[in-house]
Amino acid sequence: MTTPSSSSEHPLDKLLAIMAKLRDPKTGCPWDVAQNFSTIAPYTIEEAYEVADAIAQGDMEALREELGDLLLQVVFHSRMAEEAGLFDFAAVAAGLNNKLVRRHPHVFGDKTGQSEQDVHQTWEATKATERAEKSAKKANENRPSLLDGIALALPALVRAEKLQNRAARVGFDWPSPLQVLDKIEEEIAELRTAISEKVNQVAVEEEFGDLLFALVNLGRWLSVDSEAALSKCNKKFMNRFNYIEQQIDLLENNPNKASLAEMEALWIKAKNIEKKQ
Repeated sequence: MTTPSSSSEHPLDKLLAIMAKLRDPKTGCPWDVAQNFSTIAPYTIEEAYEVADAIAQGDMEALREELGDLLLQVVFHSRMAEEAGLFDFAAVAAGLNNKLVRRHPHVFGDKTGQSEQDVHQTWEATKATERAEKSAKKANENRPSLLDGIALALPALVRAEKLQNRAARVGFDWPSPLQVLDKIEEEIAELRTAISEKVNQVAVEEEFGDLLFALVNLGRWLSVDSEAALSKCNKKFMNRFNYIEQQIDLLENNPNKASLAEMEALWIKAKNIEKKQ
């Protein structure tokens, strides 16, 4: 088996050549040739999550591998764009280079010696200018919104926090976390009413969404990353439930026949073990 490269070729150049070979309509891989931006997008998102998971696990070998898989997604999209005459990998890299230099005038420009707060303000001002320029290029576009540029495909909790942070920049925010707690209690009451009055499922879903949005807002006020907090909670739930399963197996009992009381007792035991650790 041969690859379209020489042993002295730079790894990135070799990767681009391999991708081009895979996408060759005549001699490439049928699966790779059949893909498009939409079919590859879910894999791109999945690989980003796997990078984050490797970091959370502290597994640097896995991180190296997952970063490679994520890079493959960039190369794949870039190759498809090149075939369509849109742009290529070099254009992606060049655009990133320009953006990094433009957003760091304190490193590459005339704003050296800025404080961390000044750096943050410059960064946000530059991004706001970029968003306005992008909006101006769109045909029949209304006035630019402060919320422009927050990707629809982001996880909902992440996107909620970003929307709230943007709105807070112009003062559209609660005065303190105590008011957010009041809002959460209000949303709980509205959800309780929707459930008890047996209104339609659409209304229940809406009230539940309002409650989640308010909880994200509280996390933002408390400097808690909602996505990370929920991920840790998921992991904690898995660990405790796995303990329940293991203990039931040791008792040679069928998990499907274990009573709720038995499982609850094991759950509490798992929590106590965590506290001691």
